[in-house]
Amino acid sequence: MTQQLQDEFDSSVENAEAWMKAIQERLRVNDNTKGPRSALEARLRETEKIRALEPEGSLKMDLVLVKADAALRSIGEDKKHEVLSKLKDIKALWEETAIYITHCHSRIEWVWLHWSEYLKAQDEFYTWIHNMRVTLEPDIELQLGLKEKQWQLNHAQVLQNDVLNQSVLLERLLEEAASLFSRIGDPSVDEDAQKKMRVEYEGIRQEAQNRVKLLETITREHEQYSANVNQFQSWLNGVTEKLNCCIGGTTKSSAEDKLKALKEVAKDIRSGGKKWKHLENQCAEVIQNTSPLGAARLKDELEELRKALEKLKLLSSEEEERLLKIQQSESAYESQARQLEADIQKLRKDLHRLENDLDPGKGEKTEEEFVTLWRKCNATRAALAAEESRIERLKAQLKELLRFSQDVQPHAESVVSAIHQYQSVRGKTSKMSTDTETQLRRLFQDPVQSFERWKPSIQMLLETPEPELAHIEAALAESSQFKEKLMTLQLKKDVLHKVLGEEEAESLLQEVAEASKEREILHKNLLQSKSKLQNLILQHKNFDAGFAPLQKKLSAIKAKLDLEKEPRPDLLGKKTQLQRLQMIQDDLAELAVHMEEVEKLVQSNTTHRHEMNQLSSDAQALKRSLEMMIQQSEDHVQKHWAYNDKLSDLQQWISVTREKIDSYHDADGEQNTEGRLEDLERCLAEFPDKEIQLHLVEAHGQLVMENSSPEETAHVQAELDQLRESWKSLKEMATG
Repeated sequence: MTQQLQDEFDSSVENAEAWMKAIQERLRVNDNTKGPRSALEARLRETEKIRALEPEGSLKMDLVLVKADAALRSIGEDKKHEVLSKLKDIKALWEETAIYITHCHSRIEWVWLHWSEYLKAQDEFYTWIHNMRVTLEPDIELQLGLKEKQWQLNHAQVLQNDVLNQSVLLERLLEEAASLFSRIGDPSVDEDAQKKMRVEYEGIRQEAQNRVKLLETITREHEQYSANVNQFQSWLNGVTEKLNCCIGGTTKSSAEDKLKALKEVAKDIRSGGKKWKHLENQCAEVIQNTSPLGAARLKDELEELRKALEKLKLLSSEEEERLLKIQQSESAYESQARQLEADIQKLRKDLHRLENDLDPGKGEKTEEEFVTLWRKCNATRAALAAEESRIERLKAQLKELLRFSQDVQPHAESVVSAIHQYQSVRGKTSKMSTDTETQLRRLFQDPVQSFERWKPSIQMLLETPEPELAHIEAALAESSQFKEKLMTLQLKKDVLHKVLGEEEAESLLQEVAEASKEREILHKNLLQSKSKLQNLILQHKNFDAGFAPLQKKLSAIKAKLDLEKEPRPDLLGKKTQLQRLQMIQDDLAELAVHMEEVEKLVQSNTTHRHEMNQLSSDAQALKRSLEMMIQQSEDHVQKHWAYNDKLSDLQQWISVTREKIDSYHDADGEQNTEGRLEDLERCLAEFPDKEIQLHLVEAHGQLVMENSSPEETAHVQAELDQLRESWKSLKEMATG
């Protein structure tokens, strides 16, 4: 048993030793860093495999230790020394083998990693070389101006700094290449490869330095030119300031002193021509290294300086001429200032007269007074519109005075004051015209609005089962009043069109026509209602009691109609006559209703029938006569109204035109300016149309006189004579 354990121990030692020697032999074969990268990679893979076998060696050593322990327990003391000696030797061999495995693999792995890092750094270096070459190879791009050139130089300097900073990386790469070459001996890191990297770098560095030097020259050249331009501009500003001191009105120097100063300025300006020529030569050199657009700007800038120099030269010569014209200018200023003040006073006087003519008076006004006031406002507005040209002339005169060096503030204040007065009168006129139109619109619309408010109450009255007769008669009276108001409104068609405008007037007249139709319907219904009420009364009375009032009422109507056959003295009388005829027409309509009710009582009585037929015949004849008189009266009122309206318009135009012609003449009667002559010619251009209007007014007057009383005929003839005289006088003023 003891010998078996000894043999097992010896066998395990032999196996372990054989395995370890085999491993060491493999390590010796691969323990080399020389050669190409592929060989080094193969050795690295082999050492990795050997390192993976290290656990197997550990197991073999563990087996040896187990066998040694068993053998030591079973053998005697004399043989233990031999076992322990073998055990010691195998342990030493294992330790040597394990260390060799680790060191060999680590050495090859370190060289591999070092080579990989070097190759990565080398790739980055050549990538940088390529990128920098791409950046530096193109020609320098021409820039727009100095700022862009400075930016371009700064960028080139940044690139140069980047190149210089890369020298540190290059030296490190070269050191790494030399170190690797000593370890691996590969041609990729030999001295030729190192020299190639240095040559590549030096080429980039030289290109970057050359570019910076060239850009520094271009930028410095442009900076010098820009400084010279600024210096020339400062000189130009100084000369301009001197010239402005000579030209300005703040100095109290005499004209002679100013002329001496101007000669000094002219001398400076001549020397400036040489300076500008030097700038032109510099500009040509700068343009060679500037983009086309920048070159155009430099040329424009230089041209502006030349123009400024020429302008100074021109101003200097013009100032000399100006000094000679000062005395003449002052005289012209005084003359124009006097004329301006005279025109301002004349305008103020005319505006004051127009404002006084606008006095509306106190107390309540009738519709006719409102129409007259409205026409006066329109005439004043037309006159003010004509004065607009005078305001513009005053502004133009003031603007002419501004060309002179004298203080025009007082005259400006006078013009502004006159303009304010004009605007005040115009505003007052506009407000009064608006207020008057508002009042007239209210007066014109009141009959229709009142009728609309009255209509519901009448409809309710008609719907009442048993209305009182007094209420019906009161409603009939109110209906007649509305008929009169609506009829009067329809006769004012021309005035409505002028005050309200075409569209609104037609709309109102349409409403009036509709209201008139509704009133007729309501009036007829009221009459029927009244007839029904009276029929209840008549049923209880005999024919004589009903017939006698009819005869009496017909006689009374005939008497009223006879009184209205005489011509009336004026428009108001004619309108009043028309209103009375309309009231008679209502009375006659009411009589007809009563007659219809009485006729129902006489159907069986021949005598009474004859009497009723005679009464009906008389009533029909009276109705036809009344209708003819109403038609004639409406015609007379419309003709008289049209005559008054056209007469008033023409009289107002004559008055405004007379005032306008007066304003075009000075105190001696001479016409002032060419502008006023143009206004007068425009005014005279209206005369042919107005003369036609004069003939129309005379024709309307003849129609009015044919249907008027002797007193009214004489009055109309006097108005026409007066109109003819005013026309003749105005025409003499305009052509005289």
